[in-house]
Amino acid sequence: MSDYVPVAKLSEIPPQGKKTIEVDGRFVVLFRIDGQVSCIDDVCTHDGGTLGDGELENFAIACPRHGAKFDVRNGQALTMPATEATVAHDVKVEGDQVFVRFFDEPRKTAEVARVANSDSASASPLCEEKIREALKSVIDPELFVNIVDLGLIYNVDLIPGENDKTNVNIEMTMTSPMCPAGPQLVGGSRKAVEELPGVGVVDVKVVMDPPWSPDKMTEEARDQLGIF
Repeated sequence: MSDYVPVAKLSEIPPQGKKTIEVDGRFVVLFRIDGQVSCIDDVCTHDGGTLGDGELENFAIACPRHGAKFDVRNGQALTMPATEATVAHDVKVEGDQVFVRFFDEPRKTAEVARVANSDSASASPLCEEKIREALKSVIDPELFVNIVDLGLIYNVDLIPGENDKTNVNIEMTMTSPMCPAGPQLVGGSRKAVEELPGVGVVDVKVVMDPPWSPDKMTEEARDQLGIF
């Protein structure tokens, strides 16, 4: 991990757009979406394609070679054929200057969740709120909205486990019974929670009763999808 270095002017990044830059021989892509600036490596982890040439939709960038999508905020792989995250970097903006702090490896799923990035939160006891915040790092690959704001998480139970660990049981649903992203969302949910400190066994159960409906989404999700 490096110190923050200046890399570009904010005015050089088009709103709702992207800009590929080179810093000391490293190619990265800067994104400016809904006022948020983020940065990831210009590398698809499936076959090394250049993500900066891909199509951008909301917070997802698609590799122009085989269509693998990545979350521009944290580098997480959203769709096949990519299965590994690309490297995401920290960004701060001061006036019109964009600064980036570079990382050499992708960070764990839980590290990119809002709670896991907070020093005070990492020291606080494990609780349902902390679990749900970690689950916000799991993005539906078709809607590009996290599964918590989509209303897919029905229930979270914390149960004392062995060696001072806490087991977590999660009941979640899908937007449809035949959702093709189901296995990916279940696996991502389990991984996101397992990486939290103090967690033991994580069990994720998919239920269809009550069935999911758009009214279960948060206002943030509705705004992102343009549902009023």
